[in-house]
Amino acid sequence: MTDPGTAEAVTIRLQSTITCPACGARAVETMPEDACIWFRECPACGDLHRPAPGDCCVYCSHGDTPCPPVQRGNGCCASSTRS
Repeated sequence: MTDPGTAEAVTIRLQSTITCPACGARAVETMPEDACIWFRECPACGDLHRPAPGDCCVYCSHGDTPCPPVQRGNGCCASSTRS
């Protein structure tokens, strides 16, 4: 991991394309930097998404980009506040 004070600091992606496991609908969403999203309702079919066992949030389970704490190398956001 690179020291965030250097020019080579890791860029955190806040956009994730999340895919509904029930109907396959996709949506680009902005992930919060300071909260863990444990539940998300699919706008297309109404399915309630939850993290898969071992994952910390719906973005780590159903998105194409892991949540910001995982991207930073700080580990799972489940050890902090759940939303």
